[in-house]
Amino acid sequence: MASFTVYLAQLSRPSHKTALAATATALLGTTAGLCYVKNEREDPSELMLRRQSSLNVTKCESTAGNAATKMDRVKPKSSDPTDYAGGSGHLNTVSNDEDGLYQGLFPHRQLWKPRLEYPLWDYEWDGRQPSPLVDSNSNVTESQRERRIRKEGVTRHVILIRHGQYDETHQDDEKRILTPLGRKQAEVTGKRLGEYIRGVNKEFGPCNVKVVRVSNLSRAKETAKIIHDNLGVEIEMAEPDPLLNEGRPCHHIPGGKARQSIIERTDEHHPRIEQAFRNYFYRADLPSSATDTAVATPSGSEETNTLATSSSETSSALAPHPKHEFEIIVCHANVIRYMFCRALQLPPEAWLRLCVFNCSLTYFTIRPTGTVSCRMLGDIGHLPYELSTFSMHTGFNWLRAC
Repeated sequence: MASFTVYLAQLSRPSHKTALAATATALLGTTAGLCYVKNEREDPSELMLRRQSSLNVTKCESTAGNAATKMDRVKPKSSDPTDYAGGSGHLNTVSNDEDGLYQGLFPHRQLWKPRLEYPLWDYEWDGRQPSPLVDSNSNVTESQRERRIRKEGVTRHVILIRHGQYDETHQDDEKRILTPLGRKQAEVTGKRLGEYIRGVNKEFGPCNVKVVRVSNLSRAKETAKIIHDNLGVEIEMAEPDPLLNEGRPCHHIPGGKARQSIIERTDEHHPRIEQAFRNYFYRADLPSSATDTAVATPSGSEETNTLATSSSETSSALAPHPKHEFEIIVCHANVIRYMFCRALQLPPEAWLRLCVFNCSLTYFTIRPTGTVSCRMLGDIGHLPYELSTFSMHTGFNWLRAC
């Protein structure tokens, strides 16, 4: 037997209040559990419509005094693993509108559905979470293995850079090249990143940057080349990746009802940008010693000895930390904002609430334990004020929202 409470809007008109209570009583078969909430902006018909549409056809027994009645109760629905990018997992239980739209905005199938409900952290987000220990004869506990992973695993660092300011007056991509100001932004950004890579001293040591990646659009490729030329060190430059091209990653909230063209564009762009996220955001491979179930043996590791020898051979040259690896990705504002939400396991539909200026740095750390942190979001501290732009808007005194 289940007990329940139904919250009703406390309306100013007695007739509305009576009608709402009558509707609730008819639906539930009882007057027990009715509780009024003062909210004069709530339309009673909308309140009851949401209540009715969120109820499932599964029946459960409910009591009021000695009377037994039947009522509809919310039941989680199964989720299709081929559903819109979210995969299997939590299905949003907010009511469907009659036309199949989420809150009257866009199709329910285009709403991101996390595998675990917010705000839980999904440690299996990249498919690399170690399997639980099942060997009863193992000498290592789960907590010991996690400490070993944290100590011996490699932390990946991903730095996303928005391209420099470009000429937006053309439609053809080959003509949408950087403005003189945009080229200067890229040059200054490259020099700053070169400091990161080379290191300043033992305290602010060098960074082990493995590769510079870039989208396949002209403005990003031009930005990446200028940055690469100003690093002052040799870093691999990957082939342009069309998956990183600009687009509409998903719908945004707040926002109005999506037009059919926007729905179609989202269907076209989302899978590509989501695939780019999965390609570049993941924890590093674990060393075998971190997952070994044998008791760890203390040692001054061979790696440490090798580093010491290498350090002595190169005299005073600074060596990057062996447990940290960096990637630089030059791409686009919408892609960066979407990846920010996905990496931190926040609702992707919040992407348009964020703002990233041209040649800004958005910097993530992906720890071997599977947790992710954002150390910078749209940082432009390396750019002087006269080089601060958001698209064709200069400085900070512009009105258009990001």
